[in-house]
Amino acid sequence: MDLLEYYQNQHYFNEYYVPRKIQIPPQGNINLYGARGSGKSAMVLNFIQEEAQKDTLYIDMEDPNLLFSPLSVERLQKYIDKTRIKLLVLDHYPHNALSSFPHVERLIVITRISLDHPSLIPLELFPLDYEEFLAFESSISATNAFNHFLKTGTLPQMAKLHKSNISAMKTFMQSRFEPNEQKLLLILAQHHTKHLTVHQIYHFAKEKFKVSKDWLYKTIKLFSDEKLLFFIEDGYQKSGKKMLLFDFAFAKYFTTGQPFMLQFDNMVALAMIKHRITFEALGNHGYLTREGELIVPAPFESEESLWVKSQNKFSLFQQYDIRKVTIVTVANQYEYHIKNIYFEALPFYEWSILNEE
Repeated sequence: MDLLEYYQNQHYFNEYYVPRKIQIPPQGNINLYGARGSGKSAMVLNFIQEEAQKDTLYIDMEDPNLLFSPLSVERLQKYIDKTRIKLLVLDHYPHNALSSFPHVERLIVITRISLDHPSLIPLELFPLDYEEFLAFESSISATNAFNHFLKTGTLPQMAKLHKSNISAMKTFMQSRFEPNEQKLLLILAQHHTKHLTVHQIYHFAKEKFKVSKDWLYKTIKLFSDEKLLFFIEDGYQKSGKKMLLFDFAFAKYFTTGQPFMLQFDNMVALAMIKHRITFEALGNHGYLTREGELIVPAPFESEESLWVKSQNKFSLFQQYDIRKVTIVTVANQYEYHIKNIYFEALPFYEWSILNEE
């Protein structure tokens, strides 16, 4: 049997798929992209279940069978024309794997980084935000759901487990990252939420394992382009940028004794990124949005404590033309004014959903 015929005869399905906010549009050629583990393949496999199987060809470009039978545009086009394929899906597509894309009624290409191809509509998929996570959650208690979110993080395959599963995180890490990438992730996790330059990361890494400068700089760029890694500009502290990993539970997996405050800080910043809020760090004072709102991760801060700190920082707030200060907490909720600045504290699970587009 021809390999392409074998692919076409497969019946792909998801036993347990939870719909995401982003949906594949009913028409147009699509480049679905996002960080590894964000749920791209699951989304497409669920989508093609609704399509006519005989008209659909799904190809996983990481299938080892392709090592000895590489694809070519000519071979694909010939098979598409012969079998009258209407929908072609190229999953785990490496950039420039084909000299061009074949002509087909509909094409979906799945990548980690946007192809920026003129004939493909870009569609970005992030890991789960908190509202999406709740769709996986069986608990009706807001507190229990939030605690589960803290333990499992934002990766869909972890949310499905309904418990913290270290072996599942280990499997994800070992299956999605090369050995040297795993070592680099460990270095990054040990320093995440800190202000760093890539040059500093290189020095930390070479103290732990054999690594070339070219490889590290190239890998950091790939991680950044894939949005596994974020470097946040800082308007207050000018030395280096604040570095964050794409999943707070993944970062915690690589470290021991990580302070809860770092995990919570990472969670708040990632929520802002996923809601496409433009912001920069303001030292250890929080995150400043383009609209002049300061977001302060303060999981257990009381109203009395925050009021005293706010008084002491009031000149800083005025210096940066801050109009509102939002304090993101675990459970506390309160509000007050100091002169012309409005202060509001909200639990993370309420704040995150309020910030939904």
